[in-house]
Amino acid sequence: MFIPQGVIPALLLPFFDDLSIDEASYRAHVRDVSGTPGISAITINAHASEVGSCTFEEQRRILEMTMEEVGDRVPVVHGVYADGSLQAQEIAQMATRGGASALLVFPPGIMTFGQRPEMAVEHFKRIADVSPLPIILFQYPLAGGQGYPLATLLKIFEHVPSVRAIKDWSANPQLHERQTRVLQSLDPAVHVLTTHSSWLLSSLVLGCHGLLSGSGSVIAPLQAQLFAAVQAGDLTHAQSIANRIFPTAEVFYTEPWVDMHNRMKEALVLLGKLPRAVVRPPLMKISAEEIGRIRAALVKAQLLAQ
Repeated sequence: MFIPQGVIPALLLPFFDDLSIDEASYRAHVRDVSGTPGISAITINAHASEVGSCTFEEQRRILEMTMEEVGDRVPVVHGVYADGSLQAQEIAQMATRGGASALLVFPPGIMTFGQRPEMAVEHFKRIADVSPLPIILFQYPLAGGQGYPLATLLKIFEHVPSVRAIKDWSANPQLHERQTRVLQSLDPAVHVLTTHSSWLLSSLVLGCHGLLSGSGSVIAPLQAQLFAAVQAGDLTHAQSIANRIFPTAEVFYTEPWVDMHNRMKEALVLLGKLPRAVVRPPLMKISAEEIGRIRAALVKAQLLAQ
């Protein structure tokens, strides 16, 4: 069974100008990222692919295309993005039948109004009841209401043993370190996959067992090299790689954060890897000025010629 760890890029989803999926460009993107040496899996139907704007059938088609391109070469993590537990079960069943190796479960949006621990446990139990796949829990910041307090996380792991990792977006360095220490000391360990891409080196040095990030759609080779250097204890080399990553983090992860994956699409256009950077509403194309800053960042990161 696939145990979520290592470098797991989250893929983008290219669209035509009429907002339909550009299947040929998506397949090329899958081949490009999945062929990166050092990655352990890829993620689809998640934030990076604008999953909130995709229908169930579109998600099924995305999985189908992905499996046709990667086969059994690379494990595929499939997002479970749903406000209701019944809808989450449908997505989990579809992903399992379609060949996914793990599920990335987003918190239900209704939890912004508050949550009880038993609600979270029940949500994950229902998903585990219909799929044997290992689950990655997406940990949001606590301030927004969708993040799970540590006590709730421990209850989930106790009652749903197929939850084997968290994608940690707690956005709090102290909590991030506490979760890393506590969860990875459990028996069996629950792996912490960081998604703190704006402070990636610091996060990995705390001892995370991997990273899962949309910026891997652009810089997967650098992420794989950084993770390998940290794992080897070569912090001098890790710092040199982090210095190349830093300019991209500065332009991708800036206000408003809602445009982060929009910016990554523009970066792939500049790199000649996507024909256009179309996003589905309510997202909108970013300004020429901002695209210029992305170009400058790619040059500084030694990914694009001057």
